Amino acid sequence: MSEAVDGRRGALPPGVSHSGDLDERLRERSYLAGEGLATAIFLALKLQRPLFLEGEAGVGKTEVAKVLSRMLNTSLIRLQCYEGIDVNQAVYEWDYARQLLHIRTAEALGATEDRTHFEDELYTRRFLVSRPLLSAIEHKGENPPVLLIDEVDRADDEFEAFLLEILSEFAITIPEFGTIRAERPPVAILTSNRTREVHDALKRRCLYYFIDHPGLEREIEIVRLRVPDAEEALTQQVVRAVQRLRNMDLYKPPGVAETLDWTEALVALGAKELDEDMIEATLGSVLKYHEDQQRALLQSLQFLAGS
Repeated sequence: MSEAVDGRRGALPPGVSHSGDLDERLRERSYLAGEGLATAIFLALKLQRPLFLEGEAGVGKTEVAKVLSRMLNTSLIRLQCYEGIDVNQAVYEWDYARQLLHIRTAEALGATEDRTHFEDELYTRRFLVSRPLLSAIEHKGENPPVLLIDEVDRADDEFEAFLLEILSEFAITIPEFGTIRAERPPVAILTSNRTREVHDALKRRCLYYFIDHPGLEREIEIVRLRVPDAEEALTQQVVRAVQRLRNMDLYKPPGVAETLDWTEALVALGAKELDEDMIEATLGSVLKYHEDQQRALLQSLQFLAGS
């Protein structure tokens, strides 16, 4: 059943009046946020402010946006950032192929005599292609969409400045067309893996929360919730092994996502507990760089498999 969001309460769903309620809702959808993160998400929804989530890859930043879209029964619109991303990939572009076809059709029909009117026709909504940011602003659903701006640290400084302008007003000005404003601000989630520092101006526009790797007991709880078919002994051993791997000098320490991947792989193989042979066979589920795998193997499989 759809849960319509009350605009007077920000973007909070019905029945959520404080961060504890939100934490329970997230848990029901298999996401263990904890008090700090649940409070940050609650404030972002209530105040209709963008939320900037920072932390190592695989700690659950992107999953926040995914679970919020399910909770709010709304669309998830994702903008994956990368080096060199610009307005055409992120916001909008004109459909030049259709415009050219329109020109040729008009010329064939002799309809280009009124040149001013004809040129105006080329820059109407029918020829405008929406990319993620414009799609989020134009969204017409019952609830505002969740806009995920993923790995913003991979974009360059110019794009950051442009993004700051959009997040300030949730409006986009297209020179040939005009200004398009969001009827209701999207729920904006920005993530960063800290490959570089994001400018203070962008962070100031957002609420901020750093997601760290969970402690032992919390990670065990996450695996129990997300991979319920895993034997308890296996769950305990996998999480302890991952925690040991994080303490090694690895190029890419495993995140919670890798813990879940490894557990699911072991369950798929029918494993009841973790042993040296099983670790060696499935290490690619948790370590994705050959050098890291070699370093872990040298450290001793027995050490990883230990309880």
